[in-house]
Amino acid sequence: MAQPAREPAKGSCSTPPVHTEDAVTSVHPVDEKLHPSRLVPAALQHIAAMYAGVVTPPLIIGQACGLDVAARTRLIAASLFIAGIATIVQTIGIKGVVGNRLPFVNAASSAGIAPMLAIAETNDKGHQLPAIYGAVMVAGVFCLAIGPFFGRLLRFFPPLVTGVVITLIGVTLMPVPVGWAQGGDKTAADFGSMPHLALAAFTLVVILMIQRFGKGFVKQVALLFGLLIGTLVAIPFGMADFSGLKSAPLAALPTPFAFGGPVFQPAAILSLCIVMLVLMTESSAGMLALGEICDRRADARTITRGLRTDGIATLIGPVFGGFPTSAFAQNVGVVSLTRVRSRYVVAVAGAALLVLGAFPVLGAVVSLVPMPVLGGAGIVLFGSIAVSGIRTLSEAGLDDSSNIILVAVALGAGIIPLAAPTFYEEFPAWAQTVLGSGISAGAIVAVLLNLFFNHLGTRSRTAPALKSS
Repeated sequence: MAQPAREPAKGSCSTPPVHTEDAVTSVHPVDEKLHPSRLVPAALQHIAAMYAGVVTPPLIIGQACGLDVAARTRLIAASLFIAGIATIVQTIGIKGVVGNRLPFVNAASSAGIAPMLAIAETNDKGHQLPAIYGAVMVAGVFCLAIGPFFGRLLRFFPPLVTGVVITLIGVTLMPVPVGWAQGGDKTAADFGSMPHLALAAFTLVVILMIQRFGKGFVKQVALLFGLLIGTLVAIPFGMADFSGLKSAPLAALPTPFAFGGPVFQPAAILSLCIVMLVLMTESSAGMLALGEICDRRADARTITRGLRTDGIATLIGPVFGGFPTSAFAQNVGVVSLTRVRSRYVVAVAGAALLVLGAFPVLGAVVSLVPMPVLGGAGIVLFGSIAVSGIRTLSEAGLDDSSNIILVAVALGAGIIPLAAPTFYEEFPAWAQTVLGSGISAGAIVAVLLNLFFNHLGTRSRTAPALKSS
C-alpha cells in the first residue's frame, strides 16, 4: 500500500518546470524587468517628456527672487535631484510603507508657482526663498497628516469619477504643449512664428509616421525618435540653444539650506497647504489613471503610500532647494502611449534625474531639445491621457441619464479655467487656488455629484467603486 503512495509523489516532483513557466508568464507588466536595450530608451523618453516641466518652477521662482545664473543653475539641479529621489522611492518603494510601486514620476509641480510668486512679492530680497521653503515644509507635513484619508475615500472614485478626472488631466494640460509649439516664451518676439509651428508639426508627423510604419520596440519609442529627429532638424536652422552648455558647471551637488534656513509665515503656510490639497487630488488622479492604464488598479493603500511619498519629498525637498512635489501627468501619457508599463523603467529615469542633478552640464544637454519639438510630442502625450479617460468612461454606464449629467457638469466645471482663465478672479484667494485648477475643480464636482446621484438616499443605484484592500 505504501508503494502506490510513492508514485504520485514521484510524479508530482516532475512538475516543477510547469510551475516555473507559470511563474515566469505570471509576472505583471508593471513588475517586468526589461533588457537594457529596451529599458534605457524607454527611460530616456520619460526624461525627455518631463525635463521642461521639472526645470520650470525653479527657473521661474529663481528669476522672481532675483537669483543670478549660477544660483538658478543650483536651484534647477536641486529640483532634478529631488525629483530623482522621489521617483525612485515611488517606483521601488518599501512595500506597505512608502511608494505606490507603479511607473509613476514625481517632481516639482508647476501648480505651486503662482502662490510661491505671491510669497516672493511680499518678502524682501534675500528672505523670499526662506519664506517659500518654510511654507513648503509645513505643506509636506500637512500632506503626511491627511494623506491616509485620501486612500480611504477611494470608494467615492468609481470609474465614472476617475474617467472624468483622467480626461480632464489630458484636456487641461493641452495648453502646455501648444505653448511649447509656439516657442515656449510668450514674451519673445518670435513666439508663435511659422518656423516654430513648422518644427512642432514636423515632430508630430515623424511620431505619427513611426507609429504607422514602425514595428515592435521601434514603435514603442516613437516619441524618443521624434524628439531626436526634431532636434537634429532644428540645429541647422539655429533653433537649438547651446548657451546652457556654456554656463552649466560640471558638478554641483545640492547643499543643505544653500538659500537660507526656512522661515514660517502663517499666510504663506496657508496658501501652500491649499496648493498641497490640489496636488494631492492631482496625484491621486494620476495614480488612478496609471492603475487603469497598467491594469493594476490603485487601491486605498496604494494611494496612501503614494501620497506619503509626495509628503516626504515635499518636506525634505526644501532642505536642498526643492519645491512641492507631485505627479507628472505627461509621464502618465508616456506610459499610455508606449504601453511600456514596467516601474523599473521609471526607476531608471529617476536615477538619471539624480545624475542630471549632480552634474548640471548633463542636464543642459537634455535641455537642447527645442520647445517646439517638445510641443509636437506633447500633443500626442497629453492627448493620449484624455483618450485613457474616455476609455474609462466607456465602462462607466453612460446609458444612464444621471451619469450623463454627472459627466457633462463635471467636465464643464473642469474646462471653465481653461476656457475663461479670469472666471474666478472675484473669488477668495483659496477658492481661486482650488477652482482655478481644472483637474481639481472637475474632480470635486464629479465626487459631489456621484454622492448626490449614487450614494445619498439610495442603495440600488450605487455606482461600482474601485477595488480597495
